[in-house]
Amino acid sequence: MPSLGACTNIINSRSKKDSYGTVANPEDAFNQNPDQLKHHLLSHNERFIDGMFPPERRSIGQVPEPFRNKMIQIVWLRPSKIVSNPCFVNEGVSRLDFKQSNYVGDCWFLAAIATLTLQPAIFKQVVPLDQGFGDGYCGLFHFRFWRFGRWVDVVIDDKLPTINGKLIFAQSKNPNEFWAALFEKAYAKLCGSYFDMQGGSPTEALMDFTGGIFMSARLSPKPPPDLWELMFKAAKSNSMMCCSSKPGKTAGNAELPCGVVTGHAYGITSVDQLISQVGTVRLVRMLNPWGEGEWKGDWSDKSPCWQTVSPQDREKCLCVAENGEFWMALEDLCRLYSRVDICCQCPSFLDGSSECHWKTSIHEGRWVTGSTAGGAQNSATFWTNPQYRVKVEKLSDDCSATQGEYNMLVCLMQKPDKRNRRMVKNLFLGFVIYEVPKEYQGKKLPASFFKRRYIAAVDKYRNKREVMARVALKPGEYVIVPCTSEPDETASFILIIVSKVETHVDEDSCDDNYERIEGEEPTPDKEEEDQENKKTLVHQLSGQYEATDADLLQGILNGKLLKGNLKTGGFSIEACRSMVALLDTKQTGKLTNEEFACLWNKVSMFQDVFSQADVSQKGTLSLKELQSALQASGKKISDDIFNILALRYVSSSGQMTLETFICMALRLDYMIQVFRQLRKGMTLTLRKRDWLYLSMYS
Repeated sequence: MPSLGACTNIINSRSKKDSYGTVANPEDAFNQNPDQLKHHLLSHNERFIDGMFPPERRSIGQVPEPFRNKMIQIVWLRPSKIVSNPCFVNEGVSRLDFKQSNYVGDCWFLAAIATLTLQPAIFKQVVPLDQGFGDGYCGLFHFRFWRFGRWVDVVIDDKLPTINGKLIFAQSKNPNEFWAALFEKAYAKLCGSYFDMQGGSPTEALMDFTGGIFMSARLSPKPPPDLWELMFKAAKSNSMMCCSSKPGKTAGNAELPCGVVTGHAYGITSVDQLISQVGTVRLVRMLNPWGEGEWKGDWSDKSPCWQTVSPQDREKCLCVAENGEFWMALEDLCRLYSRVDICCQCPSFLDGSSECHWKTSIHEGRWVTGSTAGGAQNSATFWTNPQYRVKVEKLSDDCSATQGEYNMLVCLMQKPDKRNRRMVKNLFLGFVIYEVPKEYQGKKLPASFFKRRYIAAVDKYRNKREVMARVALKPGEYVIVPCTSEPDETASFILIIVSKVETHVDEDSCDDNYERIEGEEPTPDKEEEDQENKKTLVHQLSGQYEATDADLLQGILNGKLLKGNLKTGGFSIEACRSMVALLDTKQTGKLTNEEFACLWNKVSMFQDVFSQADVSQKGTLSLKELQSALQASGKKISDDIFNILALRYVSSSGQMTLETFICMALRLDYMIQVFRQLRKGMTLTLRKRDWLYLSMYS
């Protein structure tokens, strides 16, 4: 039986604390453990066939029209059926080992692989090299990827799609080598199919290879003034870089007369600064994942510019070969390309300091329609978005001398809600950062707070999987608000904060200092009169009966509380049974006079809260009004708990009746009290019988 939703979330949260989902202890993607599978296969002398990504037509994906007839000819073959002596890696791994196919537009993925090969330590994490076609071979291979906050181990079989005995997707230039083809297949499995990899940004793959942070430098209309310094330092610190050429006049890729392919991703494999006869030149070495098609201008393989540098520099840099790799001046890069992407596990290159240690924190959240999906700053509901309070401390002595301009990188990533990548509709997303003045520190921020000027934000809302910004924050308190461009758009997200200053991050939805609900203030005389009337009613009701069961409670609530107004259905017998169970301390199925009095006081209080929050005077609460009601009743709950309550208790029309609100508020109040009583400042551990008692009789 699969885990229940809430239980699964708790299990996942505990697993993270136990280092499950780390690069050293990755999760089993699709619940397939490579060691267990391999043991079974070897003991039964079997070859693996992956039922989760079978060697069938559906794993190819939705084929574009020009290739459909061709794809009918596909035959899935193991490497030993393609060549006589297959190997996983042949004489080491190189950026020049492989090339892109003519069918799937996954240049963004392969350009990222080219840069990955330049980082042996990271490569071995993602592509385990202790596998092959010799001893222990069983047709199973596995690869590791960082996916939305967690490392996962992806298992595949080694059946590859071929036509006429030739690989049709990514392939090594050495026909006996298969690591690139198998690596691509594993990522295709994560994406849903091969053709689900059609089109993308190198940042996706770079982050999935490293679990690091990325930054993008947009080159149009004007590149950032520190572009060269950024790239040069990134290269020296073993960061990975890619770039994307400007789109052409038509869709797809077209090779310009200068040799650059439009709308195409390239790997950046080196940067260097040389002294030529005309002065200092800043050069970038780039790789076309097609394995061919090179730049033909200045500093290309056969350019006369190479005669203007020393023989030593020429020998160090120049390699004349039609392999897709070439050098280009930085000025030409800025003219012909639209963006440079940099991905790193630690952005220490930003200030050139190895003494300053950057720290990463990852926070998961969710925008939910009607509750926490507030939209952008121009939306009246912006304040309802999830909020993350960040306290920035003073730089340490090691960092202060090399502080630089930026001290924090913030990345917002949206998590897909579908298995197939091509079916995922990326929302336009961004985030805004506000400084929190002293009078608001440690308090829940009211809606009016967000009318003030923000201090940092993404430059533009983009419908990308992830967006980021570099920021400079002085010591103080800030709030980061991740948001979508439009309100009421539901999606899950991950907020990644990388900082070289000491920071403390808390989700800001659990504080109990809320903005007061606007409404009529009762006069002291009227309030005192109401309280006296309630006491009299409780005394009268409790005096009539020795004990109150669910049937009697139903009549009292519908008659005295609702006064016979049952247009929303009234209190059901099941709701009344639940209320009795919540306060029945002796488990008799009935409430004593004292227990009834306690229940009636709570019910009356929640009725008053409901009336105040019902500003529309419809007799029901909207999700926004429900938020106000919970805040007014002093309930300290986070956004994710509010979302659960909304899913459980709010009707499909997005409204909540008084009866439902009272039942929900009573249960929430009870569960919080039970937790506090049982915990008593320690970790809470329950036996099965205790858990069943709490969950079933309440």
